[in-house]
Parts: sequence; C-alpha cells; structure tokens
Amino acid sequence: MFFKIGTDLGIDLGTATVLVYVKGKGVILKEPSVVAIDRNNNRVLAVGEEARQMIGRTPGNIVAIRPLKDGVISDYDITEKMLKHFIKKACGNRRMSAPSVVVCVPCEATEVEKRAVRDAAINARAKKVFLIEEPLAAAIGAGLDITKASGNMVIDIGGGTTDVAIISLGGMVVRSSIKVAGNTFDEAITKYIRKKHKLMIGERTSEDLKVNIGTAYKREEEVFMEIRGRDLITGLPKNLTVSSTEMEEALREAVYAIAECAHSVLERTPPELAADIADKGIVMTGGGSLLNGLDKLIEEVTKVPVSIADDSVSCVALGTGKVLDFLDKLDDAYKSDDISLID
Repeated sequence: MFFKIGTDLGIDLGTATVLVYVKGKGVILKEPSVVAIDRNNNRVLAVGEEARQMIGRTPGNIVAIRPLKDGVISDYDITEKMLKHFIKKACGNRRMSAPSVVVCVPCEATEVEKRAVRDAAINARAKKVFLIEEPLAAAIGAGLDITKASGNMVIDIGGGTTDVAIISLGGMVVRSSIKVAGNTFDEAITKYIRKKHKLMIGERTSEDLKVNIGTAYKREEEVFMEIRGRDLITGLPKNLTVSSTEMEEALREAVYAIAECAHSVLERTPPELAADIADKGIVMTGGGSLLNGLDKLIEEVTKVPVSIADDSVSCVALGTGKVLDFLDKLDDAYKSDDISLID
C-alpha cells in the first residue's frame, strides 16, 4: 500500500489540546480543543486558539465549548466539526485524496468511546482511521523501544486523563487510567482561591498560576504571582498575590492521586518487569508532567527513578506520527481495531 508524503495524519485528540502530525513534516499544528458556537444558528465561529481567546468573554448567544471531557468525546457533533477544521488546516487548501488518520484514545476507553472517535474522524473526511492507546503512542514518541521483552513504564498526563502503563513486547501488560490531569489541576486552583481568598478567577488565570508557580513538591525557593479576579464579598475587581506554597496545598490531593495510581500499577506488575523498571525508571509524558516537582513526588512515592521525556507535550502526537510509517505493514485485523503491536 502506498501513502503519499504529507497526506497521512497522526492526531493527538486531547481534552485540552489537539496536536496534528503530518507524515513527512512532523507536528505542524498544536491548538486548544475549543470551538466557539453561535447558539442562534448553531454556526461555528472559531476553532482552536481563536476560540480559546473567547472563553469567559462571549455574549449570551455565543458559547465556547470544549467538546472532549476526560479524554473522550462529550459532544459528538462539535468534535466532528473541530476535527474537520484541523484536518483541513493540516492538509492545506491543495486538492488531495482523503488522508489515513491515526488517532489516540485513553487506555481504558470503552468500545463505545472508541467507536465515537473513529466515526467522528471518518465523518471529518478521513479515508481510514486507526486507533492507538495513548501510553503506547507516548512510549513510541518518547523514543522507548517497546518491541523487546523488557518492561517500560510510562505515565502520560494529559488535560483530561492520566494513563499509566507497563509496556513489553509492543503491548500493555498492566495499565490504569484516572480522570485526574491538567484540567483537574486548574479546577483545584480555582476552588482553592475561591475558598481561601473569596476571590473568583477565570480558567485562564488558574492555568497561568499552574504554569508559572504551580508545584507538586516543596520548592527550594518560594515564588509569587499577582493575579486579578472578582471579590465574592464586594463583587468588585481585586488584586491578589499568590505563593507557590499555596499552590502546593491547592494541588496536593490531585497530584497524590496520580502518584498513588502509579504506585498501584507497580504493585500489579510481574516481578521480572518490575526489575526492568527499577533499572530503567519511569518516563513521564504529556503537558501535565511539566508541573514543577511532580516527578520528585512520584519518585518519592514509588521509590523508582522518574524522568520527563524530551518534548513531553508532543510525545503522543510524535508516536502517532511514527505509526504512520507502518500502516502498510499492519494486518487487516488491525484496520478496524486498535493498533497494539508495531513491528
């Protein structure tokens, strides 16, 4: 089977961000998975970064929607429109045949959820759709050799889910997925600021706090950030200085949930593979892995060395992209099911 360079796509369909890999070119598109809709006529007004800028700033008839929740499709029609927009943007305006697409899904997605992703991609004018589970794609994208009889452990922290898996011989031996990830961090910060300081802040402000001073482990040197929100008592705008110590307190429950998930996966790992992982360590991928100190916390809980993959945000997209090189070698049985072994 022959695939023309630049026509096949690998898509990391994330709760927070969509990344698109074009065969022969690499990751060429990274935009928020947000769609702005006019409720009066159900027309799409903006997709991606342009739609994200509208969050919290739209009139009543316009709503900015995140059509994916916890790693799976929550609004099918909007997801289809979003995919169609990104596929068209990635392929450009030139005329070409419909692309073959590899899309990632959470490792514990149900058959119904997988079918929804596949159907949405097909209706977005993809010629063929292959699904690959996120930990496998993340491991491939991080440069791990998953084809050997040796254990690799990956923790992929996205926007909606955290997937933890032990991988050997191209398949997942032990796996777990929890709906605690980057978006959970944002929500925890928002709730903490509201409860402790009686200040209402927006989604973008909580994300800025997470990125700039958020921490899962006590920092050697405390850092501060000034934010602005609405005082819940007076109803007026108010400035507030927040410390990294407060961020550690706000995020404690969420980050420990991820660390305990990793611990439980290790507890269920066969001894031989556990020995491999003790030697190699754990590899973290996804945007959530960049939270300051999260690698140290997981290392403390699991007693296993932890490292963050290079270009961790793009690992899943890069993994789906590498799979594109093997589409012509896949057995027919995999063409309607998940890719679980890359030869």
